[in-house]
Amino acid sequence: MYEQRLQRGFFLGLLLMVTIAFLWLIGPFFKPIFWAVVLATLFYPTFQWWERRLRGRSGLASVGTIATIVLIVIVPLLLVGLLVASEASSVYRRLSTGQTTLPMTAQDLRDMLPAVAGLLEQFGVSLQDLQAQLSDAALGVSQFLATNVVAFGQNALRGTGLFFLTLYLLFFFLRDGARLLERIVGGLPIGDARERRLFQKFAEVSRATIKGTIVIGLVQGLLGGLIFWILGIEAAALWGVVMAVLSFLPAVGAALVWVPAAALLIATGRLSDGLLLLVFGTVIIGLADNVLRPILVGRDTEMPDYLVLITTLGGLAAFGLSGVVIGPIIGALFLTVWEMFGQEYAHVASDSGDAPTPGTTG
Repeated sequence: MYEQRLQRGFFLGLLLMVTIAFLWLIGPFFKPIFWAVVLATLFYPTFQWWERRLRGRSGLASVGTIATIVLIVIVPLLLVGLLVASEASSVYRRLSTGQTTLPMTAQDLRDMLPAVAGLLEQFGVSLQDLQAQLSDAALGVSQFLATNVVAFGQNALRGTGLFFLTLYLLFFFLRDGARLLERIVGGLPIGDARERRLFQKFAEVSRATIKGTIVIGLVQGLLGGLIFWILGIEAAALWGVVMAVLSFLPAVGAALVWVPAAALLIATGRLSDGLLLLVFGTVIIGLADNVLRPILVGRDTEMPDYLVLITTLGGLAAFGLSGVVIGPIIGALFLTVWEMFGQEYAHVASDSGDAPTPGTTG
């Protein structure tokens, strides 16, 4: 008996150490692995469709699924990226050569807001100096971008390598995903029913979060870029992409772009354009977030809006852009695990809280 306990303890210790070492080893590639799993979960129906069309050839079905992902996701993103890069380069070139300046001068501020201007100057803040500092800051950002082209290129090269690693892993997760899932379910010692429920929750939250993120981002980015283009705001496509990315943040999102833009339009004398942007942003762009997000994200994940916001922000802080998906998944799994715990051990809490029956006390 003693030898069996010793062997079991040694084996469990060895299992723990090997597992920690393995997780440490693959840690730098966590994001490609995570996104390969998420994409495999999201596009598994597409894989099944290809598999039926190809008469059970799972390898070719995986290739067909990856080709579908590249055509409907990667290629459009690359085209948008090229457009945004072109606009950003054009803005930088005009800014560095002096062809583009700040849209509001110090004299404009003094004429429109004389009280504020006078108050600032009483505290020793010169509007001319402030404008010069803002211009220098904008040019400094441009110079920083220009002088760090090599670093950006290295990051792009690393990102390209991780992207292809994701596609490589995705091939095997699609082809062997069902078998891998069965082996994981059979190996984990927490009960097959619990494991399947957790995997199901992972799939539901992944689909809901990505679906909501993509749809809301596309809608807000397109609407924001369109109104910027109609109003003649420079680099409308660039700002549309920025709004699409910021839409990942519930509640605030694209408003971080269109609200300051509207205020700047009003401050520079374009009152009607500024008011139009405020109304359009509040009613149209804001409505897309307030209506679509609870439908696409909160309802499917069964998470309240405030928890979606907190987990999204926490995910962004911890994992970067990937945290938009990782954060809500962790939050949903947290709720699911505690729900299962409460269901299975509710009788313990109720028994401990029962009042003693008459005649049982000494």
